[in-house]
Amino acid sequence: MAYLGNPAYTMAVLEKHGFHFQKKYGQNFLIDTHILEKIIDAAEITKDDFVLEIGPGIGTMTQYLCEAAREVVAVEIDTNLLPVLDDTLKEYDNVTVLNEDILKVDIASLAGEKNSGKPIKVVANLPYYITTPIIMGLFESHVPLASITIMVQKEVADRMQVGPGTKDYGALSLAVQYFAKPEVVCVVPPTCFVPQPKVASSVIRLTCHEKPPVEITDEGFLFRVIRASFNQRRKTLANGLNNAPTIPVAKEDIIATIEELGYPASVRGETLSLEEFARLSEALKKKVH
Repeated sequence: MAYLGNPAYTMAVLEKHGFHFQKKYGQNFLIDTHILEKIIDAAEITKDDFVLEIGPGIGTMTQYLCEAAREVVAVEIDTNLLPVLDDTLKEYDNVTVLNEDILKVDIASLAGEKNSGKPIKVVANLPYYITTPIIMGLFESHVPLASITIMVQKEVADRMQVGPGTKDYGALSLAVQYFAKPEVVCVVPPTCFVPQPKVASSVIRLTCHEKPPVEITDEGFLFRVIRASFNQRRKTLANGLNNAPTIPVAKEDIIATIEELGYPASVRGETLSLEEFARLSEALKKKVH
């Protein structure tokens, strides 16, 4: 029976093991059973599912996942948490804890070995300082993913789901929406964690596309174009692309391409949709020197 969502139990476990929070790992442990249940519901975990959990901490959400899923692999970087997880997960025989850095784990082989190559579900309460590299690492590895349900800083969740012309729109919005449909499940105040973070969080579910919503010939080049377009937000799209060493196209060709697609030379990257970036990327690719 999952019991760790209760703050008193959480504090008792921490005291029992003499655990000290480490700032470098961005540790904030969830102590709200309602939020835990919302995460499990949003992720739509069933007894058929193999779940990858990133950053189990003391095993709070892991207990809920073990009760809902067929099998759970929890990847925890902090060696000091291993004896705690041995204790809190001892009742469950469907969980494996890996003491690894998630950015270095071969998730594709893990999915193949544990789930016969079928899509897996990822659930995580991510450290704020490393949210984007983890999410993009999952997407760009092309591991078969059904969904990613994660707790992130509220402003990061907002950036993932907005469209063109808004102040939060940027490279992360486009990258996430290329791979998945983002949907904020709930906003989580700092009081739901120990220790309390300084900012609000959101649970967001990224339901992965079976195939991207736009057709392109070079995914890597598309993302280089997108990143270059937002590297210097105050500059025009043409200047951003021209200043990027990853886009080897002459400035006059960049401006000509932008105008051929029907935009003024002064257009800024934040006004273009994913479909428009795909068209721009395809056109620029033909002019690479």
